[in-house]
Amino acid sequence: MNVAAKYRMASLYVGDLHSDVTEDLLFKKFSRVGPVLSIRICRDLVTRRSLGYAYVNFLQLADAQKALDTMNFDVVKGKAIRLMWSQRDAYLRKSGIGNVFIKNLDKSIDNKSLYECFSAFGKILSSKVMSDDRGSKGYAFVHFQSQSAADRAIEEMNGKFLKDCKVFVGRFKSRKDREAELRNKASEFTNVYIKNFGDDMDDERLREVFSTYGRILSVKVMTNSCGKSRGFGFVSFDSHEAARKAVEEMNGKEVNGQPIFVGRAQKKVERQAELKQMFEQLKKERIRGCQGAKLYIKNLDENIDDEKLRKEFSSFGSISRVKVMQEEGQSKGFGLICFSSSEDAARAMTVMNGRILGSKPLNIALAQGY
Repeated sequence: MNVAAKYRMASLYVGDLHSDVTEDLLFKKFSRVGPVLSIRICRDLVTRRSLGYAYVNFLQLADAQKALDTMNFDVVKGKAIRLMWSQRDAYLRKSGIGNVFIKNLDKSIDNKSLYECFSAFGKILSSKVMSDDRGSKGYAFVHFQSQSAADRAIEEMNGKFLKDCKVFVGRFKSRKDREAELRNKASEFTNVYIKNFGDDMDDERLREVFSTYGRILSVKVMTNSCGKSRGFGFVSFDSHEAARKAVEEMNGKEVNGQPIFVGRAQKKVERQAELKQMFEQLKKERIRGCQGAKLYIKNLDENIDDEKLRKEFSSFGSISRVKVMQEEGQSKGFGLICFSSSEDAARAMTVMNGRILGSKPLNIALAQGY
């Protein structure tokens, strides 16, 4: 084994650091177990503020192991630090091998109690209770060294009570895998969502309207506090074929004198995934459409709006978008112009940079985002 590889193996990740923790403080702490080669607190490139994690490189692997065994979850500057082996292999982090997802955690369970609970099933590479300023979010991840340890944890802990909560423990699934599962479920739906049928509707009548398409398991018209229909509801069929036929034939049909919407009932997570995918696609299309042709205009006079800015720059070429940024109806003093070609944008920047518009000289640069 070469020297560099040996040092990598003796490297620890230190997470959940207080923002005031310094390299000197960490050096003094970890030097108690053995010689420390280096310590690096990761910082923001611009502000140089701590990002809340660091790497500690020991001279000896045994010292790194001792630190991991004896100092994990020690309190430093009022926060319990979280130690794990520095994992530089991206494949191991992202492959899902040995990764376990836990949800419905009692809010009192912290990183230390999570680690202690799951370490009984095998060696843990990392563990983390997800949290925000208000505390635990109720779910966590544990990455075991082996898949067999992860399987044992799932078999033993899924459905068990931790404190007062029955937890779900299962294999970690990447976002790509979860979205693929949602797409598969979408192609086999049995629940139908109906809206726009007004307030003159109840469960029995809705069942009657949709009963011709197949056996119905349940019907629910959503009502207000007075028991009146809120204009939408759900029908659950016993087969995908019946649900599909109901959507195809009833969507747009008139009920109570107005066209109704009938579609596949979606869970909140499905709707969010679809909206996110749609937003990202639109964003990519906008960026492609304006690549290399965007100008960032600063030092705008407060009286310059979208129309005036477009008029001043229209002589340089076709403009697809102009936007003066505003807050509460007032110009923030900067904006964006998107030309149809990079040549037009370059010409406009050359001629207009420094030109006085209104009462101020313009400051123009190529925009990096959209």
